[in-house]
Amino acid sequence: MQWDPLRQMEELRREIDRAFEEFGMRTQPFSPLAFLPGRAARRYPLINLYEDRDAVYVEALAPGVDPASFDLSVVRNVLTIAGEKRGVPEEVKPEAFHRNERAAGKFVRHVQLPVEVDEGQVKADYKNGMLIVTLPKAERAKPKQITVHVD
Repeated sequence: MQWDPLRQMEELRREIDRAFEEFGMRTQPFSPLAFLPGRAARRYPLINLYEDRDAVYVEALAPGVDPASFDLSVVRNVLTIAGEKRGVPEEVKPEAFHRNERAAGKFVRHVQLPVEVDEGQVKADYKNGMLIVTLPKAERAKPKQITVHVD
């Protein structure tokens, strides 16, 4: 048998996960079926997170997701993005596939925000497979201009 370091690392990760679960310390749910090709599960959707003076912006790459399936929430400074990516239509039989590389199913992603936001003013738009969430900063999180007085 040929040595496969990636397989052995995956086995070690599973053993560590089991050890944490025995002590009731579960981190994030792991799914062996990743939404992207590769050997390990990756977070989905992939995001860009940036800010300006007034708001924090999250751009989530989520093509093929039905916008009605999105469930967004903000608690303190954590944005949760949940939804479901549809699979192939039922009329397409498994034996008809030559390749089936795109995964489907439910997903949840928790995004730690760098500052406190105004939870009541959050907006989300979905266009061309991109979910754009605008999270206005809470007033106390916005930078304040301080005037320097010269005597």
